[in-house]
Amino acid sequence: MKAIYPRAREALLAVSRHEFVAGSDLVGSITGHSIPREETVSHILEVMPEVEPDQIVMHVGGGSGYLAAVLSGLAQRVIYVEKNAAVAEAARERFFRLGKHNVDVVAKSVEQTLDLDQPCDTILCTTFIDDRNVMASYLREGGHLMCLEGRAGPVPSLAMFEKHDGKLQRVRTLGWIDFNRNAEQILIDLGVVDEHALAAAKDEAAREDCRLLDLLRRKLNLEEAELYKSLARQRGMEFRDGDELLNSLQPKLFRRFSRTFLDLSRMIPVQEEGDKVVVATDDPDARTDQLERMTGNQAVECVLVTPTDFRRLWSALDLTVKGNRFVADHAAAPETSDKASNGDLLGGDQKNSNGHVSPYLVSVYEAILLDAVSEKASDIHIEQYEDRVRIRLRVDGDLHDLPQYQLSPREIKGVINVIKLRAELNIAEHRLPQGGRSRLQLGDMAYDLRIQTQPSLHGENAIIRLLPQTGRAMTIEELGMSKQIGGRYQRLLDNPAGLVLVVGPTGSGKSTTLYAGLQTLADDGRRKVITVEDPIEYSIDNIQQTRVRAEIGFGFADAMKAFVREDPDVILVGEIRDQETALEAIRASQTGHVVLSTLHCNDAVDSLQRLYDLGIHPNSIAGELLAVIAQRLAKRICEHCRKPATPDADILEELFPDGPPANFRCFEGDGCNNCNGRGTHGRVAIVEYMEVDSDIRNAISSQPPIGELRWRALDAGLVTMRDSALDHVIEGIIPLSELPRILPRERMAPEVRGGRRSRS
Repeated sequence: MKAIYPRAREALLAVSRHEFVAGSDLVGSITGHSIPREETVSHILEVMPEVEPDQIVMHVGGGSGYLAAVLSGLAQRVIYVEKNAAVAEAARERFFRLGKHNVDVVAKSVEQTLDLDQPCDTILCTTFIDDRNVMASYLREGGHLMCLEGRAGPVPSLAMFEKHDGKLQRVRTLGWIDFNRNAEQILIDLGVVDEHALAAAKDEAAREDCRLLDLLRRKLNLEEAELYKSLARQRGMEFRDGDELLNSLQPKLFRRFSRTFLDLSRMIPVQEEGDKVVVATDDPDARTDQLERMTGNQAVECVLVTPTDFRRLWSALDLTVKGNRFVADHAAAPETSDKASNGDLLGGDQKNSNGHVSPYLVSVYEAILLDAVSEKASDIHIEQYEDRVRIRLRVDGDLHDLPQYQLSPREIKGVINVIKLRAELNIAEHRLPQGGRSRLQLGDMAYDLRIQTQPSLHGENAIIRLLPQTGRAMTIEELGMSKQIGGRYQRLLDNPAGLVLVVGPTGSGKSTTLYAGLQTLADDGRRKVITVEDPIEYSIDNIQQTRVRAEIGFGFADAMKAFVREDPDVILVGEIRDQETALEAIRASQTGHVVLSTLHCNDAVDSLQRLYDLGIHPNSIAGELLAVIAQRLAKRICEHCRKPATPDADILEELFPDGPPANFRCFEGDGCNNCNGRGTHGRVAIVEYMEVDSDIRNAISSQPPIGELRWRALDAGLVTMRDSALDHVIEGIIPLSELPRILPRERMAPEVRGGRRSRS
């Protein structure tokens, strides 16, 4: 192939393609043919005959005018022909603005009669025309026509014809002309992003190890379906809706190809139609050449779907494969299935009794997950009551119904089997509780899903806990503790050795408080931290986390014994459940380690009785215990609709038997769009803080009755949960109505000893 000649190189460099990139005038009609890449224009100039300075050149399919503007620097006159009048008018304005006065704009189809005052020396068609012979009347004798051939192929060829005796004669094929642009170029041409922003986004995507399109869509708040429809149109691909494809999936076709290859290629074979295989992709730049070699004589048609639909298609096919494998494995053991048919096992209707997982049920489950994520729910509850199905989300500690899912008992049975397949549970077992886990990936956000199924009178129930995996935990400041208690907690982590306990009932945020301390240590980076957990709820960078594996005899106590030989500074034990673990925690703190752990009990002083009950010697507790944090979670008032409130008289009477202070105030949320009308958004920790000083150590060693021990703690400065809650009420962080929910009745009023109140 000859190199581009010097005059052509100068003409190309003299015109900035950026001047012709689409604005609002071209967005609806822009294609790779209308604004070809600079490399494509250079290639056309290389293969076509050299344009002389005295020639007249016609460009058919002028589009934005970029190629015509380059040709204007080579020829005496350029005739720009474009059938789209709006596009032609926009090009006329660009030519005038850039001083391209030797370009004549013709806004009509070339197959209509063009009134030319003289014939052209060269005609270049960068669009497909149905009858090229009409071009002969516009050419001088001996003139050349270059037009595209191969309309059906992904890359057309450019053929050259010469006019002799009034007719066109084919001379030769000049070469392939690739008008395709990659997704990045398309986004620039559509005006979605500029070169500078694109370069910055590419660097950020590389750092975050995510796809560029996903990052741009998130940062620019682009609507997913519209973006991918535009990309499909610009790439000459068909855009398909996920629901349409889900109803016609062919699992056997999916199983024919390597799962790893399909995953890396971002392609899913979805249909086989005679001599054609239809594959879905969410990558506009996906290459099908390798897949074509695997399909023999079958052609490959690539259709574009959104990333959300791509995940749905993959999930439906993957679950179908797992379900078929499960049915095959259990075909010889029908007694384990409680007389369930294969179709019942997979949750399909009668049409799907061949083992195909119903795409509808997969979509229902994913929709429930998306609702839970959007609501920032901590748990999903799927329950059956005879002929009624109930789906609820736990948001900020309260359960809320999802009434939009009106499912039959048969359908919910199928949804639960989809959940089981994802969590790799036994879908034939309906009589025993089962627990497992799976993952949910939404963009660059991953969620760990803890699955628990539970048999009940009318069918199986499922509970799903959603744990976001961000690589970071909440910080101590974000917990909502007072500055005084937050500072004390921070100081505990700097101790050389000792035991710190966080106590409370299930769901009181104990793990979150411990993780906040771990995040502080991870950010500091000067100390080695090891954890043993069951399960690992949040993954934190720079923290060595270990999971308990009871099935192989590796429990909390076993981990503790191993950890002390690994030179850690801080050890976190997920929970002290038995005497052996408690003893190992005490021993670790005695050998120069800070040990963090949780206990299930009601308040800070009760934790001491719990340690006594586990058989720990009082002197060991007194010598190693640094502090106990007992906590509950209270709803946080939405900061967007917070307003002063009138205190509830009954609550005030419980809180202040002798009457409330004169300056007492409280707040509530009015309900707004930010909190979905609830008036609260998120939760905050309400803590009871007991730091172990010499007085409390002496009391622990003497092991007095628990009531006496609490009064000694109060005398030594115990910060009660009542005090913490009232501070949050007065500051407008939580509503007054939360206090009866987090405080037992006997702790609502100031605590009394010998007829005297300790504090008011």
